[in-house]
Amino acid sequence: MNEIVCKSIAELRGLLLAKQVSAREILAAHRQHASELEPKLNAFNCFTFELAERQAERVDQMVAAGESLPPLAGVPVALKDNICLEGYPTTCSSKILERFVPVYRATVVDRLHEAGALIIGKTNMDEFAMGSSTENSAFKLTCNPWDTSTVPGGSSGGSAVAVASGCSVVALGSDTGGSIRQPASFCGVVGMKPTYGLVSRFGLVAFASSLDQIGPLGRVVEDVALTLQAIGGPDRRDSTSLNAALPNLLTGIDSDIRGMKIGIISELSADGIDSEVQNSVQAAAATYRQLGAEVSSVSLPNAKHALPVYYLIATAEASANLARFDGVRYGYRNLEAQDLLTMYCKTRQEGFGPEVKRRIMLGTYALSSGYYDAYYKKAQQVRRLIKNDFDQAFQNFDLLLSPTSPSVAFEFGAKTADPLQMYLSDIATIPANLAGIPGISLPCGFGQGGRPVGLQILGPLQADARLLRAAHAFEQATEFHKMKSPVLSAACARS
Repeated sequence: MNEIVCKSIAELRGLLLAKQVSAREILAAHRQHASELEPKLNAFNCFTFELAERQAERVDQMVAAGESLPPLAGVPVALKDNICLEGYPTTCSSKILERFVPVYRATVVDRLHEAGALIIGKTNMDEFAMGSSTENSAFKLTCNPWDTSTVPGGSSGGSAVAVASGCSVVALGSDTGGSIRQPASFCGVVGMKPTYGLVSRFGLVAFASSLDQIGPLGRVVEDVALTLQAIGGPDRRDSTSLNAALPNLLTGIDSDIRGMKIGIISELSADGIDSEVQNSVQAAAATYRQLGAEVSSVSLPNAKHALPVYYLIATAEASANLARFDGVRYGYRNLEAQDLLTMYCKTRQEGFGPEVKRRIMLGTYALSSGYYDAYYKKAQQVRRLIKNDFDQAFQNFDLLLSPTSPSVAFEFGAKTADPLQMYLSDIATIPANLAGIPGISLPCGFGQGGRPVGLQILGPLQADARLLRAAHAFEQATEFHKMKSPVLSAACARS
């Protein structure tokens, strides 16, 4: 059964249709694999195998009846632990929500169920999605399956590890400033942030509402495309959802890219980027030239302002969104306080971790009287300039390239003492969130100690299909997607 955890969505579907394997057997293989690896990797906050068993039984009944199978039938999927799943904890890896069990499901969960997916668990993350290494979780440290002495990236570190280790075929994460793409880069998988509004945020615990976006991670581009196709589209329960039909993201994904104009972002490809990362991205650009694309440099002059702009806007929105966690309605409450104000203060002091407190304080300051215009309003104005830079670039280019992260995965504790160094891990991914455009990361090489390097591809608004097409072309022209983490390679070797 070990070989099952090495399969893609298309391969699993073929086995199901040929009745060579059942959905329950697929689930059993992934359950055993995940249970064996969890003590070593700490990717999951909880498993939901009982739910997955019911979903697998439903798929097997459809196969037996000869019914048409939905697109993700029998596919094990993991959810980041800030996506609500009715009847199971949604903790955001925070003490303040440690015992919170939602009474409703996120829209993406409903759509996964309709697509026939098997939801196997909730993955560890940086508390309230605030971090770049998953070291800010209140519960555990998640280890990178390529090198367990290194971080998996964040904040969707658990989801990236679940996919890279073979515990799930795909996973969902959330991306506020790179939290899908950066861990995908560190863990050698594919991760996509869709166009803002393409996927409903209903049921996603908010960090920064104008930046947050749910997206998929997978081991190959096609799996990411299939998952995004299943979860995307309009949702009346989310006012920021795009009111437009979701195009078929698989149509033309195998088409060649001759004549496509691709720009390498000069501001994100030089200073501060490790040489091994730069070399891998340059080699990727050369691959695109060989595929017939026209590749040249492009400048985004205001990209250098993206980091401070992000940390003003994101913290301001976090300050407002996290005000609801006060010990009154749900979540953790200090029971020793003698009055209401003390209860508020002690609950938040004890329930939130250091990074969350830091960002709430920064955001509250930026929104305070006398500072709003100087900080938050100014940040929004510069955000518009960053968006204008992208609009200008996309008049001349179809897509843009950059490294996903300035470095490969770093060791635990390497950046925790200096928050600014940690924040710089997302310097290449943040601009896309500020502009609302889609971005994808996929493996393009290896650096120090054989750790994966990620290539980031960015496209204009609602060009998600074009992005997937270009990513798929690169994947098919190279061998990086065939490289597996040591723990997954070991499982495949035993098959």
